[in-house]
Amino acid sequence: MKKVLIITYYWIPSGGAGVQRWVKFTKYIRDFGWEPIIYTPENPEFPSIDTSFEKDIPTDIQILKTPIWEPYNLYRYIKGNKNGALKASFISENNKQSWKDKLSILIRGNFLIPDPRFFWVRPSVKYLSNYIEANPVDAIISTGPPHSMHLIGMKLKKRFQHIPWIADFRDPWTNIDFYKELNLSYISDKIHHNLEKKVIQSTDTLLVVSQGMKEEYSTFKPKKIQIITNGYDNDDMKLSDIHLDKKFSISHIGSLNTARNPYTVWKVLNKICSENQKFKEDLLIQLVGKVDYTVIEDIKKFQLENNLLKIDYLTHQEAIIKQQSSQVLLLLINQSNNAKGILTGKFFEYLSAKRPILGVGPTDGDAADILKETKAGYMVDFEDETETEKIILMYYELYLNNKLIVDSQSVEKYSRKNLTNELSDILNSLTK
Repeated sequence: MKKVLIITYYWIPSGGAGVQRWVKFTKYIRDFGWEPIIYTPENPEFPSIDTSFEKDIPTDIQILKTPIWEPYNLYRYIKGNKNGALKASFISENNKQSWKDKLSILIRGNFLIPDPRFFWVRPSVKYLSNYIEANPVDAIISTGPPHSMHLIGMKLKKRFQHIPWIADFRDPWTNIDFYKELNLSYISDKIHHNLEKKVIQSTDTLLVVSQGMKEEYSTFKPKKIQIITNGYDNDDMKLSDIHLDKKFSISHIGSLNTARNPYTVWKVLNKICSENQKFKEDLLIQLVGKVDYTVIEDIKKFQLENNLLKIDYLTHQEAIIKQQSSQVLLLLINQSNNAKGILTGKFFEYLSAKRPILGVGPTDGDAADILKETKAGYMVDFEDETETEKIILMYYELYLNNKLIVDSQSVEKYSRKNLTNELSDILNSLTK
């Protein structure tokens, strides 16, 4: 069996979306003739913990770990919060940004390039070089963010030119939605862009998660670029005794930052509530995950706080139950330059939940195309109040008549096992 070294910062017991893609690839890749070897930090900083993925990983898989030094204790010292948990990307739960917040962002963007994990690059290259000399591998994969993982892969490729290297971009680098919030100097911005270009042009195959990302990064002229979307795991979806919410629940599962705040949805819900008392009594807005204060302010502004249920965190399995029991799933795309190419991992679990989806984002983007293809729901433009109201009222009418169901089609190709088969095809083509 051929061996592939996978360099990833996020690994079990990390919670959140960052860990799922490669846990699931690792779960299935042996079925397609590849033995995974995981390289990950011994003492990483995780924003949340979720042990539910442990069941996915065979106990005999080799996992290599080395210590990492990260400057988060310095960050906490600046913030005056020695034991504070890390927040998801630029989500603030209050509207007071102190000089300490601004200083920490300034340091993060301009001195920790490409991210706070870059201190791990040099020791990792040394350790993995020695490991590969003694234990040859057939391919190397780095996955980011954090994009420091790609710097490890690039340096290993320089030393072991005969070993193919895949750089997996789960999210963009300089085109990610919070990039402008890093307050970068001209020089720092230049360094970020130069590193990004160097990685993309050095890798044997650039792996991206959407057609939009492929179009964006094709301009960098990589040697080869391939798409493998995120997906869902059939094993996670096999749940029994799922009961639909009695109320007309509209649920968003995942972190919710300012760029994803669906202002138009809150405005429309307020309008419908003011015109229809029954709708107001039936409505339940469920937000699961970290939520930026701007979202809560808008919900209060539109007098929807009595309809709100906010849940800070659920395990992956609990989140799936919440998806499958919700009347409507709210899919929110970032209002950013790369909006058309955004396909989150949560989106595919939404599809597998077989509950109607209300998407807010570009109607000509990748997510909108898949919603049309699968007949799983509708995408409305960020500011389209008329269409948003039309779809919500249509869903509500179906809910009142116990007919709010969805007959999704062509979803199976997004299963994690089928996607792992695609990954094995790429690996096989690189190692003929």
